[in-house]
Amino acid sequence: MDQETRAESLRRIAYARGHLDGIRRMIEEDSYCVDVLKQSYAVRRALEKAEALMLRGHLHHCVVDAITGGEPEPVLGELAELYQLAHR
Repeated sequence: MDQETRAESLRRIAYARGHLDGIRRMIEEDSYCVDVLKQSYAVRRALEKAEALMLRGHLHHCVVDAITGGEPEPVLGELAELYQLAHR
C-alpha cells in the first residue's frame, strides 16, 4: 500500500473508531435512537471510504503489477472473492 493511501485509510479508520466509541457511550447513556443511528451511518460511510481507497490502491498497484508480471490468476481470484464478500 502506498504511503498516501495508508495515511488516508488510517485517518478514516480512526474517524470510524471515534464514532464507534461515541455510539457506545450514547447507547450506555440511553441517547435518542435516531441520534445513535446517525452516528452509525457515519461509521459505515467512513469504512466504505477507507475500503474504496484501499481497493483503488490495490487495483492501481498490486493488480497491475501482477498482470504485467504475467501472474494475473491469483489477483483475479482475489478480486472475485472481494466482489462476493462485498455483495453478500
